[in-house]
Amino acid sequence: MMQAILKQGRWPRDWKVLGLQPTPELLAVSVAYLVQGLKSQLASLAEQYYLKDLLLFSPAKAETWKVIAGLPWVVKPLYGFISDTIPILGMRRRPYLVACGLAGALSFALLGALPPTAGAALALMALGELAIAFSDVVIDGVVVERSRNESQATAGSLQSICWGSQAVGRLSSAYTSGWLIDKAGPRMALALMAIFPLAICLTAGLIREAPRITRPATPDEPAEAEAGTTRHGNEEGEGDALLAGASAGLRAAHGERERGGKGLVVHLVAQLRALGAALATPGIYLPALFLFAWTASPSAGGTMFYFYTNALKFSAEFIGRIALLDGFAQLIGVILYNKFLRKIQLRTLFFWLTLVGVAAGFTQLVLVTGLNRTLGLSDKLFVLVDSVLLTGLGRIMMMPSLVLAARICPEGVEATLYSALMSIANAAAGVGDLLGAGLTWALGITATRFDALPALVAICAVGGLLPLPLLRFVPHMSASQPAEIQL
Repeated sequence: MMQAILKQGRWPRDWKVLGLQPTPELLAVSVAYLVQGLKSQLASLAEQYYLKDLLLFSPAKAETWKVIAGLPWVVKPLYGFISDTIPILGMRRRPYLVACGLAGALSFALLGALPPTAGAALALMALGELAIAFSDVVIDGVVVERSRNESQATAGSLQSICWGSQAVGRLSSAYTSGWLIDKAGPRMALALMAIFPLAICLTAGLIREAPRITRPATPDEPAEAEAGTTRHGNEEGEGDALLAGASAGLRAAHGERERGGKGLVVHLVAQLRALGAALATPGIYLPALFLFAWTASPSAGGTMFYFYTNALKFSAEFIGRIALLDGFAQLIGVILYNKFLRKIQLRTLFFWLTLVGVAAGFTQLVLVTGLNRTLGLSDKLFVLVDSVLLTGLGRIMMMPSLVLAARICPEGVEATLYSALMSIANAAAGVGDLLGAGLTWALGITATRFDALPALVAICAVGGLLPLPLLRFVPHMSASQPAEIQL
């Protein structure tokens, strides 16, 4: 039966998933997103225990190590440039997915097999992040290509399957990751994680992609590509010209890629310059500055993990329970945002979410000071409730930032510019984690000393107010309205 499916390129029975007929390619896409979800829980939690229990890192050092290992997520647009412009055996998707799957499997297998050492752990963790981040870009490219000529409903169904697959991976591994670490330890959990990237390798061949045959460029084609225009009706003439140049650069580079032209490098340089010019327009870089500040608030998350496990003696299995409930809280947060908050002006929404987020951050003081026990609430019960509330709120706070990033991207450069903005957000999250690690170190908090933890929690909560002076850079719009930059 599987041979018939592969030969026909479609499921032989007349049934659909979210309006889409199951195909081998859809299976490959779903598997890639499923592995991302598994990695976000199983591997991430195992790595935290690896750094804490096997390498005996302090909270500040462990958080710093994780930020360094996560640097591959900061340069995601680079992977798009590489896969789009440097085909392997004439293909831009399959070979890269196979390479990513092998690299991910190797990194997790070696983490589980080799004796724990700091340098090797950092290199292998970074390799694992690189494999997942690169495969994310490649599979996103497949989804974009398949959505380009489809109806909005079909494209929406495809995106739903992608995010649904990721959610399945995340939720299915949330509790089981903690249980597995309790039973077998973090190294065995990481070794088990090595199996899943291999699924990306096995399904990469299901992607519909024929080797491209290059043809020589004609003298007129680059000029024709560059002569195109982007969005019209822009009220800012200078920004329109810059964005038109960026769009032309994208189309010219795309044309050179398809032809295998010798001017590819030149066009790529021009494309990067055009994107830089687009980022230099106030209507883009000022909201991006707010997004950076919004995401770069100091975080005490890594230190709280040590407090949970070393001070409160929570087992890995219980940490898995927290992760499972957090996963559902994220889904509820998305639903609440789409149901009740989507039409609120972004500037107003950011303001009130900031205040609510700061107030919610102070709830952790109840736990770290032991006030919850005075009130008759057990540590476990309080953490479960508080974590669900904070995680759900965190997802709600994340949604308008994604909307803002998408809405300020002009036509013609939206995909690349959005990817760049998401990389900026990833970098900002790393900065927030580093700030939290620095504060942890400065306050003298260690793996066993948590006297200054209330001060850290309070500082991080107040730090959430730092983006407010930049709030005026947020355009006056909701998720369903066009951007209108008023500074």
